[in-house]
Amino acid sequence: MSVDSIAIAYDCLFPYTTGGGERQYRAFADELVRRGRRVDYLTARQWDDPPPATGFRVLPVAGRLRLYDEAGVRRTTAALEYAWGLFRALLRNRRRYDAIIVSGLPVLNVFAARFALLGSRTRIVVDYLEVWRRAQWVEYTGRLTGTIAWALQRLAIAVTPIATCHSALSAERLQAEGLRSRPLVSPGLIDSVADVDFVPSSEVPPKVLYAGRHIPDKRVEVLPAAVAAAREHIPDLELVVLGKGPSTPEIESAAQGRDWIRMPGFVSDEQLGAYMGGAACLVNPSRREGYGLVVVEAAASGTPVVLVDDPGNAATELITPGENGYIAHSTSPEDLSSAILAAIRGGDALRARARGWYETAVHTRTIEKTVGRILEVLDGDRRHRAARPAATERNDA
Repeated sequence: MSVDSIAIAYDCLFPYTTGGGERQYRAFADELVRRGRRVDYLTARQWDDPPPATGFRVLPVAGRLRLYDEAGVRRTTAALEYAWGLFRALLRNRRRYDAIIVSGLPVLNVFAARFALLGSRTRIVVDYLEVWRRAQWVEYTGRLTGTIAWALQRLAIAVTPIATCHSALSAERLQAEGLRSRPLVSPGLIDSVADVDFVPSSEVPPKVLYAGRHIPDKRVEVLPAAVAAAREHIPDLELVVLGKGPSTPEIESAAQGRDWIRMPGFVSDEQLGAYMGGAACLVNPSRREGYGLVVVEAAASGTPVVLVDDPGNAATELITPGENGYIAHSTSPEDLSSAILAAIRGGDALRARARGWYETAVHTRTIEKTVGRILEVLDGDRRHRAARPAATERNDA
C-alpha cells in the first residue's frame, strides 16, 4: 500500500522566488509527480492570475507576503500569516492527504500542521533545511525574539514524527535539540536532469565569482579585501559579485575605487550559467548553509569552489580539498586569498577533477534518491499501519 496523495508546505515557490529551499521543494513536487503521486503545493501567493501551470496543483493558503525586513531577517508577521493559512487549509482537508512534507523553516509551520492534523491518519514529515543553536537565533533576531524562536524550534523538533535533513551537521543538531527518533539524512539535492556543459578552461583574465543574496550571514563584504590580497600574486584578477540585498551598500563601499570589481546585480539563468562556467573559482564566504547547492552547481561546469570553515556551514561537507575546491580557515584576507589562489592555480586539472566529482555525485546525491528514501519510509509506515487491525482481529479470534 503506497502513499498516493501528498502535500508539500512551504511559503515560497520556484521560480517566483529563487533560493535553495524553493528549488528543493519544487524539485520534490516534480519528482513525486513523476513517480505517480498526486501532489498539492501549499504556498503563499506570488503570482498574478492565472495561477502557474505545473504538473502538480498549486494552492495558495496565504496572500502575498513580505518575507524579509530591511536587514534581511525573516519577518515574524509573515511566518504567522502563512502558518495560520496552512492550519486552516489542512483543517478543512484533514482526510485529503496520506502524507505532508512540511518545511521546518519557519518553525511555526510544524505547529500548524501538527494541530490541524491531530488525530488524522496523515503522516507528517518535517524537512529541516537548517537547525540553529540558541546563539545563532539570538544573533539573528535579538535576545528576546531569538530565545523564543530557539525554544519554539526545540518544541517543534520534540513533536516531529519523521524528520529529514540534508547534512551530518543538521542531523547532529536535531538530536542535540531533542529529536526523539533518528533523522533521515538525504543523499543529496542534485537535480540530475539538469544538463550543464563542462567548461575545461576559465576565462582570461581570471575572475572570482560570488552569486547569491547580499545578507549579513553571507559576509560578501569581505571579498574585495581578499581578492585584493590575491591580486598581489595574480595582478589581472577580477571580482564579479552577482545578486543584491540589504548588505549591498556595505559591499559597494568595500569595492569603491577598485575598477576590477563588477556588480551586475541579479542576472538571468543563462547569464548566471555563463558567469559560473567562465569563473576561475566561485567563492561563498557564508557563515551558515544547510546544504550548499552552489558547490554542486559550480562543479557541474568544472568551476572549483572556495568556502569558509564555520560551525554552521554544512556546505563544507561537500568539499574535498584539491578535488572540487578549498576551505579557508577564516574570512581574513590572508586566509581567504590563500584558498582563492590555490583554486586558481589548480588550473585545468582541478577543473577536470571538479567535473569528475560532479559526475559521480549526480548519480548518488540526487533529488530522486532523496525522494525515494522519503517514500520508502512513508510507504513502509502505511503498510505497517494498515496491517495492525488485521493482526488484532487474528489475535482476538
